[in-house]
Amino acid sequence: MRTQVAIIGAGPAGLLLGQLLHVAGIDNVIVERQTGDYVLGRIRAGVLEQVTMDLLKKAGVDARAHAEGLPHHGIELLFQGQRHRIDMHAHTHGRQVMVYGQTEVTRDLMDARAAAGLSTIYGAANVSLHDFDGERPRVRYEKDGTTHELECDFIAGCDGYHGVSRASVPAGAVKLYEKIYPFGWLGMLADVPPVSDELIYCNTPRGFALCSMRSRTRSRYYVQVPVEEKVENWSDDAFWNELRLRLDPEGRERLVTGPALEKSIAPLRSFVAEPMRFGRLFLAGDAAHIVPPTGAKGLNLAASDVGYLYQALERYYGEQRSSAALDRYSDLCLRRIWKAERFSWWFTSLMHRFPDTGDFGQKIQEAELDYLVHSPAASTSLSENYVGLPLESF
Repeated sequence: MRTQVAIIGAGPAGLLLGQLLHVAGIDNVIVERQTGDYVLGRIRAGVLEQVTMDLLKKAGVDARAHAEGLPHHGIELLFQGQRHRIDMHAHTHGRQVMVYGQTEVTRDLMDARAAAGLSTIYGAANVSLHDFDGERPRVRYEKDGTTHELECDFIAGCDGYHGVSRASVPAGAVKLYEKIYPFGWLGMLADVPPVSDELIYCNTPRGFALCSMRSRTRSRYYVQVPVEEKVENWSDDAFWNELRLRLDPEGRERLVTGPALEKSIAPLRSFVAEPMRFGRLFLAGDAAHIVPPTGAKGLNLAASDVGYLYQALERYYGEQRSSAALDRYSDLCLRRIWKAERFSWWFTSLMHRFPDTGDFGQKIQEAELDYLVHSPAASTSLSENYVGLPLESF
């Protein structure tokens, strides 16, 4: 087999890149080690920046997001028992975010790819990348007991933190930056109406909590737990009781409980791999970076990587094979990534209770939050980062 771009990973990053390249007339094949049902079963983010929505529109897959998604103009910060609203729409000259689950984004992209008759190889075992430091990269994999080889011009590694793409890079060619946080998020998905029309970020003496949603009838809630905590220690009732203790009186009054559709604990880490290009191999999304979910940047950073890579490949195939944009891919991505890493680290540090915070640290957090909600400049900074910075031009 031969294609122009081999995409490793059929998550939202790989699928979005494939659809954008298809729209641009660039042939691509996606190779995914899991089944399609497994990929759809992942429960992930649900807040989309305008940049992500614009890329979905360019790919021709934004109709259902606009029809079923929930536009949000602000968020609420709860501390010292009171809520304060940040009007992001006002502070960013009319920008907003869209609440629409990553599972639904993945489904829309899968459907579009199937409708276009594009090639996606699910259940590919023992995937390996070869010769990406030369002119003729190859992807080798096993399917139904047979070894296959896919020749290509470029490889896009969109296969996540544990994927083969970054692992294929020689150790001396990449520098890793990482911070591990001493807590995780215990999350519950339930078919109950959200406690509020907008997300509530809670800083309390008992720890962080987040009230989010996937639709008007499906809610996603999180509470901070120690990093060594086990999900089996938490019954549904125990989760709801703990969440209730971290809410204000209005939130407790409006909270509707129900059985969990999904419950899991996600550890928090900050991670960046530099650079993101190795010859004809390009990393994108979680293969190159991880952020704490506090700032809702994970999926959006993956989409912006894909946006840059799509533009660079479009220029390469459309401008007498000019590689100028491809040469800038890593630098442009990393400028945006480190800004998002900074924001996610800062927001995580502000909203969570750390083991060594103590009463003094709690008071410092509350003072900064008080400044944040009463200073137009501070509120604008939070809003600009939350709704997402625009893509830079090549």
